[in-house]
Amino acid sequence: MRREKSGKKKEVRDSILQSAWQLVNEEGWQNLSIRKIADAIEYSVPVVYDHFENKEAILTVFNRRGFQLLADELKTAKATKTEAKQQLETIAFAYWDFAFKHKEYYQLMFGLGMPGCEELSKVPELMAFMEVMGSTIAQVVAEGNNKNADVMLKVRSFWSTIHGLVSINLLAPPSTHEGITKDQMNKMILSDFMIGFIKGLTE
Repeated sequence: MRREKSGKKKEVRDSILQSAWQLVNEEGWQNLSIRKIADAIEYSVPVVYDHFENKEAILTVFNRRGFQLLADELKTAKATKTEAKQQLETIAFAYWDFAFKHKEYYQLMFGLGMPGCEELSKVPELMAFMEVMGSTIAQVVAEGNNKNADVMLKVRSFWSTIHGLVSINLLAPPSTHEGITKDQMNKMILSDFMIGFIKGLTE
């Protein structure tokens, strides 16, 4: 009997998350509400609250899923190269691709606000993502001549620049420039940034 109750509880919880995700894809994060989720799964509002304290608790689940998915995709991209500098460039483009392939996740991940350094260890999915970037940048530094480079500072610079470029493109409508699409142009900018960034790490 206890196992049946446990199974039913998991079934309802999964149903809540599935319906929430569907609503997000149809209406966006801003329009998600406990009432809409309850209506979608045909349960009462208190049933949803039995599984999640509030809407923010549901968003946190998706936020962590997003960072885990990002970490996995960056790891996969990194594994396609053997040289650290090439790995770092591949990671940059994999990050770009993730943002546009998983817009709903990306907008949530950076819309909730990033935790401070002292809170990072409490979010293993975010730590996994940071580790992929950090370990690769550290390896590039170790193999170069700029041994005094501050790895954490470089990680923040790397992340900030790519995120900024992604954010601009998520907000701005697509356009062309002398036959070059906005996406192509910004990937050219990203490539140019990576050349200078890697040079700064190694020289």
